[in-house]
Amino acid sequence: MINNVVLVGRLTKAPELRYTPSNQAVATFTLAVNRNFKNQAGEREADFINCVMWNKSAENLANWCKKGALIGIEGRIQTRNYENQQGQRVYVTEVVAESFQTLESRGGREQNTNSLDQMAPPNFARDDAPQMSPDGLPF
Repeated sequence: MINNVVLVGRLTKAPELRYTPSNQAVATFTLAVNRNFKNQAGEREADFINCVMWNKSAENLANWCKKGALIGIEGRIQTRNYENQQGQRVYVTEVVAESFQTLESRGGREQNTNSLDQMAPPNFARDDAPQMSPDGLPF
């Protein structure tokens, strides 16, 4: 079975870092990922994807990334459910991010803090994949 997710998007707010009773770090965050097409009104829409990251990676994400930061993440989709205080069954689908990478300089990040949906995310290549030029040829 294969369950791999690679996303590039902007943080909608700073990651929320918490610790479990066994002192494991866990960061929750939402990634705004632009769609590759525009709607009928000519506007670009985005999907807001809930993500979670654990341990040292979670601490690094919380320390290094702020609202509006353009990041790439790799992970997997996970579903879970629980019973809320009203006794209703709640189903959750989220991305469990295993690694992240910042994709712009600090200056570029500050320019885009309040403009999450202005620009489409760039292509995100894994380290082991060949880098491509704008005309589709490998470097």
